[in-house]
Amino acid sequence: MNGEIGKMSVDTKEKSKSIEALRERIDVEALRRKYREERDKRTSQDRGNYVYMNPELAARFDHDPWAKTDGSREPVSRDVEVLICGGGISGLVTGGTLRKNGLDPEDICIIDRGSDFGGTWYWARYPGLSCDTESFVYLPFLEETGYIPKEKYSKGYEIFEQCQRVGRHFDLYKGALFQTRIEDAIWDEDKDRWIVTTDRGDEIRARYMFRANSLTSEAKLPGVPGLDTFKGHAFHALRWDYDYTGGSPTDELTGLKDKRVAIVGTGATAIQAVPPLGEAAKELLVFQRTPSSVNIRANRPTDPEWAASLKPGWQRERMENFLNIISGFPEQEDMVDDGWTWSVGKAFRRFEKEGSEPFTPEKQELLDFETMNGIRDRVDQVVEDPQTAEALKPWYGIMCKRPCFHDGYLETFNRPNVTLVDTDGQGIERITENGIVAGGKEYEVDCIIFATGFDVSGTRWKGPDPKGANGKRLSERWRENLATLHGLIVPGFPNMFTLTGPGSTLATTVTYGFMVQAEHCARIINYCREHDIDRFEVKPEAAEAWWDIILEKSLAHKDYYEACTPGYYNAEGKGSVFGRHYGEGPVAYGRKLQEWADTRLTEDLIFD
Repeated sequence: MNGEIGKMSVDTKEKSKSIEALRERIDVEALRRKYREERDKRTSQDRGNYVYMNPELAARFDHDPWAKTDGSREPVSRDVEVLICGGGISGLVTGGTLRKNGLDPEDICIIDRGSDFGGTWYWARYPGLSCDTESFVYLPFLEETGYIPKEKYSKGYEIFEQCQRVGRHFDLYKGALFQTRIEDAIWDEDKDRWIVTTDRGDEIRARYMFRANSLTSEAKLPGVPGLDTFKGHAFHALRWDYDYTGGSPTDELTGLKDKRVAIVGTGATAIQAVPPLGEAAKELLVFQRTPSSVNIRANRPTDPEWAASLKPGWQRERMENFLNIISGFPEQEDMVDDGWTWSVGKAFRRFEKEGSEPFTPEKQELLDFETMNGIRDRVDQVVEDPQTAEALKPWYGIMCKRPCFHDGYLETFNRPNVTLVDTDGQGIERITENGIVAGGKEYEVDCIIFATGFDVSGTRWKGPDPKGANGKRLSERWRENLATLHGLIVPGFPNMFTLTGPGSTLATTVTYGFMVQAEHCARIINYCREHDIDRFEVKPEAAEAWWDIILEKSLAHKDYYEACTPGYYNAEGKGSVFGRHYGEGPVAYGRKLQEWADTRLTEDLIFD
């Protein structure tokens, strides 16, 4: 592997051979104290974290800038085998997997509020957008579609194009309903069907229903006063306004050359959008509450000789190799060999090598400290102004926030037209007619771009709220009891699958998690089709047994996340999104699903 990241990987491995050497290099108590101080800045503030898209805010910040028409059409009445709620990667992986398992295109209806497939990659088209995990382990169905990504980390438009390619390859456009929102989904006990109605007047009667709603398409805004008072131009990065900025995802933002622009947020979105904004704007102000960890990405074109050497099954093998390493399980070869595998994989390592003794909590903490020290040292090496450099240093563990990798973000702060407005953990105070107030000072700007991310906390209800066989809504059920079987099947909700539900898996490359879940659901559907079964349901005791496993496995990193600076990984300091998912990693989760299908499918499900 070329690039500095490979060299850093080797150097770090050499340094980390003995716990004694780590102890000598790292002042553990000083770092623990610094981390607590930084966390306390956030937990002591009484300012609201975020607000979400109510109708008034949605009219301004949540419209669809990409749809070419309003989507008007005649209502549809249709009987289908499978209805999939959501046309992002999870919905596409589900639809493609079902097609591979024998369902015809006419059997599948995908409903999405966008005007095309893509989910997150339909909505997010901001400048600089690219995947922050390797293209070869993220883009779905590369072998099936015969597509090889152009670079190690694909640009956003390339990922969107692959989503469209998947839709065409599996003929999923034929049954899709775009620019459509599901209004209700009710189980009909007499017909053994889900009756789904939409805002277009449609009625779809489906034997099976999948909730495949994106976790990363609902924008959120800072919870401060004055969002509706600003008289300049404002938009959310997930609904980028190229009519105002000029340019495109690949072209210069020519409309900003005489503008003073503010971008609020320094998470994964801003990491990618700040460099092109810094190049284009007359002046750019970057408002920061908590800095991200930013390491080298070392993006590069795909080697055609390497691509030509790939053997059948290569993508799944590569996905599993990558996910095992970052889940803490050793592999003889690091196929991806990037910032994720050498930093996150090392910090969360469970064993020195296969079959050896587990890492001690002390060594895990020391490795985490060493990794983050390296990231902080890099800030000093890149950023010229010492005060700005100090403010850009992240003081928390490597997985407290989503790690970021970029080759131009830190360098942008060396530009004379770019200013970091660090709020010392407090965030902005309010929006005014003319700009933003932070630290008691008003900054007048022409444009405000909110790079404040999307709601992935799992604490708010998203998408359709199905009514099950007992007349209870899924939201009611989950308020009372989160237990599911494998995160996919909920007691009282026949013939329904909830992708990424509580009790499932979380993966850095989410595509793999969707893949093993879709394959598992297809096994259940195939069993029902082969045995002329109209309805299946999980036994409550089976769901409770799986939930006990989830609670046990989620304890491994409980203390780690509770000590983190607030962010979406720990539900803004209130817990951990990982506490409701299988704690041994997605590859182990996939094996559990296969083991269950081989041994307990007929034991844990009720068939009718």
